[in-house]
Amino acid sequence: MNGITLVLRALHHGERHLAQELAAVAERHRTDHEIHHVATDLAAWSREHTQRLSDAAPHYGLDLSGPPDPSSGDLLTTFRAKASEAVGRRPEPGLLLLRDLRELHLDAAENSLHWEMLAQAAQAGRDDTLLSLASSCHPQTLRQMRWTNTMIKTLCPQILTGL
Repeated sequence: MNGITLVLRALHHGERHLAQELAAVAERHRTDHEIHHVATDLAAWSREHTQRLSDAAPHYGLDLSGPPDPSSGDLLTTFRAKASEAVGRRPEPGLLLLRDLRELHLDAAENSLHWEMLAQAAQAGRDDTLLSLASSCHPQTLRQMRWTNTMIKTLCPQILTGL
């Protein structure tokens, strides 16, 4: 196994994880419409990245296909939605939201580093397919990071000083 395959595996795992976490945060904070809708949209980006990595993997001797993400209609999702509605806007959900945003930011930052590593390796190896993949997906990952960072900057003062 060479370095590119290691990065492809790590990136596939990271994008799949980020998609799942974004979907979970969207459900957990369903009453905050901006968080819910933006996180849902950003999860779709990571799911697309996961699929594109899976599609590219066979060329490098990898099989990154796997079971699809859990359906959105399962019992746990329903429970999260009801719990979110029940707790409303008390300070505890605010602290939970800050924690969730921080974790999402760190997950996206890790993916960003992997996209950069993949792009650098593709450039060095003159692999236009991988370079194109990284060049089209990495900017969306950077936007995911900017969104989490902006939300943390916006929400942190009111949540932390309102305790």
